[in-house]
Amino acid sequence: MTSIRCDRLRLAVVVFAVLLAQVLLYPGVPDLVAAVGATTTLDASMWFLAAEFAAFVAFAGVWGAVSDRLGYRTPLVVLGAFGGALGYFALAIAPGALSLSFGGVLALRAVQGATTIGAFSLAMTMLMDLEGGHGKNMGAAGIAIGLGTAIGAPLGGRLYGFGGLVPLYAAGGLLVVAGALAVSIPDRAPSSGDGRDGEQGGREGRVRRAFAVLAERPVLGLPYVFGFVDRFTAGFFALVGTVYFRQAFDLDAAATGLMLGLFFGPFALLQYPFGVLSDRIGRTAPIVAGSALYGFAVVGVGVSPTVPTAAVGMVVVGVIGALMAPATMALVSDLASDAGRGTAMAGFNACGSLGFLAGVLVGGTVADEVGFLAAFLTAGALEIAIALVSIPAFLRINPEGVSVFSG
Repeated sequence: MTSIRCDRLRLAVVVFAVLLAQVLLYPGVPDLVAAVGATTTLDASMWFLAAEFAAFVAFAGVWGAVSDRLGYRTPLVVLGAFGGALGYFALAIAPGALSLSFGGVLALRAVQGATTIGAFSLAMTMLMDLEGGHGKNMGAAGIAIGLGTAIGAPLGGRLYGFGGLVPLYAAGGLLVVAGALAVSIPDRAPSSGDGRDGEQGGREGRVRRAFAVLAERPVLGLPYVFGFVDRFTAGFFALVGTVYFRQAFDLDAAATGLMLGLFFGPFALLQYPFGVLSDRIGRTAPIVAGSALYGFAVVGVGVSPTVPTAAVGMVVVGVIGALMAPATMALVSDLASDAGRGTAMAGFNACGSLGFLAGVLVGGTVADEVGFLAAFLTAGALEIAIALVSIPAFLRINPEGVSVFSG
């Protein structure tokens, strides 16, 4: 058990480093895109964020299916982390050295995203492989994600004070650390070493496996949908929230980072205890209760007239998100077959990345065309609508062999 706890901690640190690197860029993304050659603010920021998450969607399934097929994950986590580090360094250096157009910068951003998602998704899958309770393991992943985002937002805001490209260098350094740490973590993949993926055999192409798994276990669609909803809001706040706080309240990058941190702080600190709680009472109550309230909390931030009231709203959104996130990830673990964990978690992460991408694109487009209030109302309405559509099916489901639904 000591070894498992140690490995859980190290894997959580890898997840933390990846998320910290990612979120460092958010508070001053308008400054960053200007530093790499963009001539607009909201549009360029939107496409810069979207390029990474489009790559996440496209490649999460590839990494997961390959890990299930090969029967090991650690070397792939290392490869993804070091590849992501090279991508961040290239984004900092190449635009000036090679006079890249902004289109070229977006292509580099996509490559960086395609490699980074391997380290992130497979480190989470390795947590799924551990013993000790899915809620506990996914709670560790959740607190790593939350701490990475909670620290990344205010820290990134400070780093922008030293220059628009500084967060990119810091992000690259963090991915180097993550890759070096991952080297020593033992594999516990169910089919490790046999070159096969058990019952998930090679009947279909690797790239398609992340979503073909839904045909085999359709019930996975439930946590996938809720993962989409959860990450939609993260994408929305990463772009629209950042620009909104800077324009509506005249905040600089550092103050904007602190505002984002008010969401990610409770989101981080409460995930582990909420994950353990979901092991005891089941997944239904945390997911359903959280989803019912989440959209209203988002709208509350958008209609707040002052910085203090908006800050309170961000804390509320963080608490609700912390209630939902570990239970949703644990539900993937509950429903996935042993040999298909990598594929199942990759599908979840792909849906989450698609949600983040939708939050960026939908929120950015509505804010640009209609205004910030309309964007917040749209985001909240979508959250509520998806929850209302999904909750009845969730409450009816009773997957065989999974007792956590009834607590």
